[in-house]
Amino acid sequence: MIKCSNRSDIPTFLALEGMRKAQELEAAGHDIIHLEIGQPSTAAPEAVTQALVASVADTGTHGYSLPLGVPALRDAIAQHYQSQYGYNTDRRALAVTVGSSTAFALAFLTAFDVGDKVALPTPGYPAYRNLMLALGIEPVALPARAEEGWMPALEEMEKWDELPAGLIIASPHNPTGVVLSEAELKEICDWCHKHKVRLISDEIYHGLAYDKPTQTAALYNEDAIIISGFSKYYSMTGWRLGWMVMPCDLRGTIENLLANLFISSPTMNQLGAVAAFSATEELDAHVARYRENRDILLYGLHPAFLGNHAPCDGAFYLYADVSALTDDSLSFAKALIEEEGVAVTSGVDFDPEKGHHFVRLSFAGKTADMREAVRRINRFTERLLSPQQKSA
Repeated sequence: MIKCSNRSDIPTFLALEGMRKAQELEAAGHDIIHLEIGQPSTAAPEAVTQALVASVADTGTHGYSLPLGVPALRDAIAQHYQSQYGYNTDRRALAVTVGSSTAFALAFLTAFDVGDKVALPTPGYPAYRNLMLALGIEPVALPARAEEGWMPALEEMEKWDELPAGLIIASPHNPTGVVLSEAELKEICDWCHKHKVRLISDEIYHGLAYDKPTQTAALYNEDAIIISGFSKYYSMTGWRLGWMVMPCDLRGTIENLLANLFISSPTMNQLGAVAAFSATEELDAHVARYRENRDILLYGLHPAFLGNHAPCDGAFYLYADVSALTDDSLSFAKALIEEEGVAVTSGVDFDPEKGHHFVRLSFAGKTADMREAVRRINRFTERLLSPQQKSA
């Protein structure tokens, strides 16, 4: 047989597999409510769409951009960091990437060697782990549990035989919705600096926090790699545009890898994205809707379904503890979509060890869909309750 690479044999990204299943059922005529994927139901801001149309009409903008991105977009991102966080940077520290996913690949390739260990809070975004495995990097789980407020314990790493080469954090967090306070973020940044651990801060959900402000790790750790993008707050998932704030020691290698692997991000999309930073009023209206959607789920779903759920202070996810109903959230999610037409993602995607007791629901969709989802999920839940649970 012709040789195949073992490093490509990584776990399935269950959220995207769930989206495929949901779309197949829709194509067969089923009425499906999509809570399985973190994708806003709203379009890109109007100003962004107009800027894209203008760039299409200008045939001079149809070529490659510089590998690090269109200067005008990098300048706009730099201004965003100054106005939003009080952090001074310029285009030399910024790279525009093909979605934030590409930024993670570049970060892993430039910061770590094959065999290096990188700690990641668990539950956490599965593509971190899966991409590391493909690159020969060893992901090491740093458990975050309900009894600790879903916060990873830094002191646990100091008990390991060796400290990891890197640590990934995300705030607001997928799937739990945890938002780090500024003091907690600074503590993590200081710990990484003290122990010479490379910090990667995933800030893709900035802008989506309901009760706590968000701050960038770039303020507190000059060696950190900051990753963000236009998919979530800016409602531009399909545009595939992310960005990195690069530490000084990695700028040359990131640019070199980016040029060789991807050449550049789509030029016209970049030109459209410049306008995203002027659309705050329109985008904040989406955040208000997400808050309403969250509350509909929190106050409407049966307590047995919610269980000891994570706080959902940010992002647009509810990480529900369904252990009162099942110990197999994969089968649970399959039955929910087949019987009630509600697509959710099993917690196994985010936590291979404990995720069989959890499901993640995205409330990024329409408010009417949230109300209907509550009705269907509660009907499903009632069928699973024991007589003792029903009488409690």
